[in-house]
Amino acid sequence: MLGRCTPGSPGLQPLRRALPPAAPAVRRRLRECAARIPEAGAVLDLLEKCPEHQEKGAFPVVVFEGLDATGKTTVTQSVKDTLNGVLLRSPPACISQWRTIFDDEPAPIRRAFYAAGNYILASEIAKASTLAPVIIDRYWHSTAAYTIATEINGKVQDLPPVHDEVYQWPEDLLKPDLVFLLTVDPEERVRRLQRRGLEKTKEEAELEANSLFRQRVEESYRRMVNPACQEVDASHSKEEVLKTVLQLIKKHCAL
Repeated sequence: MLGRCTPGSPGLQPLRRALPPAAPAVRRRLRECAARIPEAGAVLDLLEKCPEHQEKGAFPVVVFEGLDATGKTTVTQSVKDTLNGVLLRSPPACISQWRTIFDDEPAPIRRAFYAAGNYILASEIAKASTLAPVIIDRYWHSTAAYTIATEINGKVQDLPPVHDEVYQWPEDLLKPDLVFLLTVDPEERVRRLQRRGLEKTKEEAELEANSLFRQRVEESYRRMVNPACQEVDASHSKEEVLKTVLQLIKKHCAL
């Protein structure tokens, strides 16, 4: 196992503890704070109802990842319409109303909420993929990439090395067939955000203020394996991006 600490990092072992490796660890964290945060108990109840091992249906499951304003909402909707698919998001609708509550909590609780959302979402994916292609706006890669980028200070070089286990998909979580990472030039992304005129999330404010944090997030995405991300330049027109994505889906998935 690779256990060497990189300069400026808190150490790889604490980072591994920050990434809940399996559903039991997520349940444990939610149980610990349920008395203080009633919503944690509600999330835990939903999580307990999910089967322990989720099996994907016959239709493909395609995930779209990327920073805010890289075009995920537009592309996922277009792909869903083109393929007559089902569009799901993380965190799933059944718990997304509690997102602001958990965003104000300490990091371990906040991450447990998002990790729980992945397992609850997996249950929805399992059902939906028996009926139609499933398109997903963010999934486990987001949880992992932002956790890694937050826990490790400094430059991209200070991230855990390529092939470290922190970049591995959890063994007990339903795996998608294909994952896209949408990227745009940083200046173009800022222009898009300004055009949207929406209030910034804490995550987006950090991305805008700290270019090193943004670089760590994107590089963490690129290092994910099993499945790895297929990077797509989303700076082009909506039509061009959709064409590229559909070609890759056709190439990698049975439709």
